[in-house]
Amino acid sequence: MKIKYCLAFLLLISLKSLAQDHKTMIAAYRNQYAADFLSDAHSPLKKDDLQFLRFYDADSTYSVTATVKLLAKESPFVIPAFSGTGGNYERYALLSFTLKGKPMQLTLYKSLALAQNPLYSDYLFLPFTDDTNSQTTYGGGRYIDMRTGDIKDDKLTIDFNKSYNPYCAFGSGYSCPKPPDENKLAIAVEAGEKLFVGAKVH
Repeated sequence: MKIKYCLAFLLLISLKSLAQDHKTMIAAYRNQYAADFLSDAHSPLKKDDLQFLRFYDADSTYSVTATVKLLAKESPFVIPAFSGTGGNYERYALLSFTLKGKPMQLTLYKSLALAQNPLYSDYLFLPFTDDTNSQTTYGGGRYIDMRTGDIKDDKLTIDFNKSYNPYCAFGSGYSCPKPPDENKLAIAVEAGEKLFVGAKVH
């Protein structure tokens, strides 16, 4: 019995350590996210605006492993933008995973414009909406960035703690893709970036 309790104690310590490591990683990710606003010439936010960024507390249960089904011979299509324009994309893969005990599926996309740029040719785009939209998160949905190299042995980690707002959440004059209807999650994803609480920049 003592061995059994010792193993359970060690497992608990290990899980706590992993959760703490995840929080540290997400904190670093968010620091870089905020810093990127200052290095982007087209950024909607200035240094004084960064204090108004809001996020859910880091939660490792919102980091899930998805099974990846790559899609072949997909026809390009337009993902409309909130501004009324749009961009050409391909459906790249189907991602199947379990979140909060529920089976879920999202589609991963590839921008045809970015694919022409050697610096971004491996970028993948994961936009989604969920039940927090217009409540605690931006009404238009949120994004997660991926890269083709993140897929290993038909598996991919989706960390919703890294979900972020499009520039349209902060100001006007930006062309932000609308998450397609197939990427609506019937769950409240209480992870990642929340509504911006500062005044919108126009």
